[in-house]
Amino acid sequence: MHGESELAAQVIFGWDPLWVSSVLFVATYALIISEKVNRAIVAGMGAGLMVALGVLNQETAISGIDFNTLGLLTGMMVIVAITRNSGIFQYVAVWSAKKVDASPWGILFMLSLVTAIFSALLDNVTTVLLIAPVTLLISHELKINPYPFLFAEIFASNIGGTATLIGDPPNIMIGSAVGLSFNDFLLNLAPIIPFIFAVTLAIIYLVWGRSMHATTDARERIMKFKEKDAITDVRLLKQSMFVLALVISGFVLAHPLRLEPATIAMFGAALLLLLSNLKNDAEEQSEEVNKTFGNVEWITIFFFIGLFIAVKGIEEAGVLRILADLVINYTDGDLTVTALTILWVSAVASAVVDNIPFVATMIPVIKSMAPTFGGTEYLMPLWWSLALGACLGGNGSLVGASANLIVAGFAERAGHRIRFLPFMLMAFPMMLLSIGIASCYVYFRYL
Repeated sequence: MHGESELAAQVIFGWDPLWVSSVLFVATYALIISEKVNRAIVAGMGAGLMVALGVLNQETAISGIDFNTLGLLTGMMVIVAITRNSGIFQYVAVWSAKKVDASPWGILFMLSLVTAIFSALLDNVTTVLLIAPVTLLISHELKINPYPFLFAEIFASNIGGTATLIGDPPNIMIGSAVGLSFNDFLLNLAPIIPFIFAVTLAIIYLVWGRSMHATTDARERIMKFKEKDAITDVRLLKQSMFVLALVISGFVLAHPLRLEPATIAMFGAALLLLLSNLKNDAEEQSEEVNKTFGNVEWITIFFFIGLFIAVKGIEEAGVLRILADLVINYTDGDLTVTALTILWVSAVASAVVDNIPFVATMIPVIKSMAPTFGGTEYLMPLWWSLALGACLGGNGSLVGASANLIVAGFAERAGHRIRFLPFMLMAFPMMLLSIGIASCYVYFRYL
C-alpha cells in the first residue's frame, strides 16, 4: 500500500485521498442501488474518476482487477450460450414436468430441483435465463399462476449456486481472491445446501403447494409435449456435453493440474467454439462466433471491471483498513463473534444491495484481519461465513442477486409482474431462516 503522503501528493488539489475515494465509492454505490443508470456505466465512471482524480494510477487500477473472476465468468457464459442452442435445457424442463404426471406441485418441485442442480454446475444467472421461460410456458398451459414457481426458482437458484465455486458470482470472487478450489467449496459449503433447500421447499408447500390444482385437460396438454422435439441439434448436444464434462472435471482436478478456474473455463469455451464451428466456412464461423459473443453478458463483465477498480481505490486510501479495525473492535477480536457477524451482516446487506459489490468490498476487509487472528489460515471460517451470507442473503429481496432481477424481467414481459414489497415480505423471513441454519452449521463445523 502507498504511504498516505505519497497518495495525497497524487490526488488532485492535494485533497485527502481517504475522503475523495470514500465520496466516490459511496456515490457509485448509491447510483448502482438507484438503478437509474445502467450499473456497468456507473461502475465504469466510478473507476475512471478514481484514476482521473489521482487516487490510483493506471498501473495500480489494473492490478486491482481480478482477471480470474472475469475469465471464469466469460468462459462459462460462452459455453452456456452455445449449449443452449442444442435445446437440452428445454428438454430437461419438459421431461421433469412429465415425470410427475404434470401435477402443479410436482412440477414446482422438479423445476426447483433442476434449477438448484444447474445453478451449482453452471451458474445461477445462466440457469434462470434458461428455466424461467419454460416455467412460464408450462404454467400458462396449466392455466395457473406462475408466481409460486418463479418464487421457488429464485430461491433454488441462489441456494444451489451457494454450493460450488462457479455457482454464484460472490463464490467466484472469494475463490479467486483466496485461492480456494472447486473442491474446497464442494466440501465446505455443499453439505448444508440440501437441508436448506428442503426447508425452503417445505415452507413453499405450506404457503402455496396445497392449493395448487390444474384441470385434467390442462395436465393432458403438458403430457402431450414431446421433450425430444426440444433437442434441435444432436451433434451440438454431444459436443456441449463432452466439453462441459471436461470443464467440470478440470475444476475438480484444478489443484493437481496447477490450473486456475479461469484457464479451464476459457479453454473449454475455445474448444466448444472450435468443435461447433468445424462444419462452417470462414464467413459462417465469423457469424456464429459473433452471435455467441453477443450472448455473453458484457454488462456484468464491465460492471465487475469498474467495481474492482473502485474497491481498489478505497483499499489504497486506507478506508478498508479502518473498516476492518471497526469490525475487530466491535467483536473484540473474537473469531466466533466475527464469523457470525460477517454471516448475518453480509446476508442483510446482500438483500438490500446486489451481493456482488458487497463481496468485492468485504474481501480486502477480511484479508486485512489476518494479523489479528494469527495468519491467513485462521480466516477460513470468515470466508465460508461471507460466502453463505452473500449467496443466501441474495434471496432476501428482488435486488439481492442478479438471478432475481432476470426472473422478474421474464415475468414482467409475460404480464405477471413480481412486485418488490410483496416478494420481500415473504422472501426476507425465509432468507433469515436459511441464515439461522447456516449459523448453526458454521458454528458447529468451524468454531
